[in-house]
Amino acid sequence: MWRREFDDLLNGIAGAFLFGIPLLYTMEVWDIGSDLTPLHMLLYLGLTYVALVALNRATGFRRNSDETWSRSLTDSIEALALGALVAGFSLIILQRITFDLAYDVILGKIVLETMPCAIGVGMANGLLRREANDEQEAEQRRFWHATLVDAGGTMLGATVVGLSIAPTDEVGVIAASLPPWWLWLIMAASLLISYVIVFQAEFGDHQQRRRERGLFQSPLSETIASYIISLVFALVTLRVFNQLGAGTSLHQVIDYTIVLGLPATVGGAAGRLAV
Repeated sequence: MWRREFDDLLNGIAGAFLFGIPLLYTMEVWDIGSDLTPLHMLLYLGLTYVALVALNRATGFRRNSDETWSRSLTDSIEALALGALVAGFSLIILQRITFDLAYDVILGKIVLETMPCAIGVGMANGLLRREANDEQEAEQRRFWHATLVDAGGTMLGATVVGLSIAPTDEVGVIAASLPPWWLWLIMAASLLISYVIVFQAEFGDHQQRRRERGLFQSPLSETIASYIISLVFALVTLRVFNQLGAGTSLHQVIDYTIVLGLPATVGGAAGRLAV
């Protein structure tokens, strides 16, 4: 019972990151959140809750729900709380909220970012959900084929997400506000989120992934290798949009790449699940 509950919560958290990561890198959302009044906060939370009730009737974040109205209502409260948790964690990691800010500014930013994250929780069962394949199909994905497919999926997902964020000013704004040691936290968070999405949340056929025998097919090695690929493609997209040039210092290159590497890693995880 508790294991099932834990898996459902991880499923919802993974959905929140998959759906909410783009708006976490949007300055307009940060600014709007800073100016929200208590009435607007309640209005946004109420609208999000109504949307979650509808989503929980259709899909939700629990694998096996009894689909009663009372369960949908309580699941929607949990989804809203999970969305707020993911939003708050992400804003802290990106240093968009600090404890020297006014409490209403902190609360406004979290509330506004909670909306897409909570919707991601409510859509978790519908995101990249596939039925398990039999062992014969798993065997057809041989060593190098499985390796190349996962590498290609990571490249595709990281590039798609990177292209949508790299041209903006948000990466530079975030990177400029971070102390050097904070980058280690972002790297750890990137690896953890990638691992949860691919191997802990029940997206795709996660049991088949553990049976495949590619070059990086253990959970730890695949997560690390995919993170490195995501960083490389984050660097490439930054260079394509002239965010980094020949005269850019190595320190700035590392900062920008790690900051963009977080959403690129989430995109890479989604790409691996999609192939």
